[in-house]
Amino acid sequence: MNAHRAQATDQVHQLSVGGKLLASRVIVGTGKYDTLEQMRASLDASGSSCVTVAVRREKLYDRDGKNLLDYIDLDRFTLLPNTAGCYNAKDAVRVARMGREILRALGNPGADWVKLEVLGDTKTLLPDPLATLEACEKLVQDGFKVLCYTSDCPIMAVRLKSAGAASVMPAGSPIGSGQGILNPNNLKIILEYLKSDDPNYPVIIDAGVGTASDVAQVFELGADGVLLNTAIAHARDPVLMASAVCHAAIAGREAYLAGRIPKRLYAMASSPEEGLITSRPW
Repeated sequence: MNAHRAQATDQVHQLSVGGKLLASRVIVGTGKYDTLEQMRASLDASGSSCVTVAVRREKLYDRDGKNLLDYIDLDRFTLLPNTAGCYNAKDAVRVARMGREILRALGNPGADWVKLEVLGDTKTLLPDPLATLEACEKLVQDGFKVLCYTSDCPIMAVRLKSAGAASVMPAGSPIGSGQGILNPNNLKIILEYLKSDDPNYPVIIDAGVGTASDVAQVFELGADGVLLNTAIAHARDPVLMASAVCHAAIAGREAYLAGRIPKRLYAMASSPEEGLITSRPW
């Protein structure tokens, strides 16, 4: 690949969000792996440059006394704290502030960003829209760059952006379900609404991805990024799935930028017919 092509490819696949420029549009989680060694290998294969860590429920030390952070290359990966496991605005704000202190302790004093997640119940893990909006407003006032997990409701997405969210992150389907993109039409509406006055506003699809083809679909819809965890960590071969996700993200993004052909009811010959003598059976 020549230098010009390599530079163009880097620009296509970089993601600007929350005041940070990420080298990849794929964000991956750090939970649910069998071992920390498996997690490290999977993160590497994913091509990601950003990993999210659940501040509230993530055990930084495993049963053998190994520290999660020792298995993440902090020179390569940007840490994104998240508020997973919170069910009200108060807890989410508190956990976000804890995440900020963790990053500061790691020598990143400007790391005032967080993936906000406020859930409504333990069975569906769907977001609580009112509590999410409340927490988003409070964190923005507190100086956070909020990447905000939400449902696929376009109206709620608009309200969260208006509240100051640095990125709105609608779900493809319920967390960990592996159902893929259930409502692409709503996601298209969200993309239309949120980008109408700012084409560069980052919209990241978060939750429900099951396999690499779901990742490709995310980008073909026009989304700016994808966040996933379970699809990789619970695959039969997490490292191989992480590699597949990496390639799917590149393919989906390039396909979106290239522009698909319109769908037609009838066939259209791929070879020119000019100058041919044709006969039809009618």
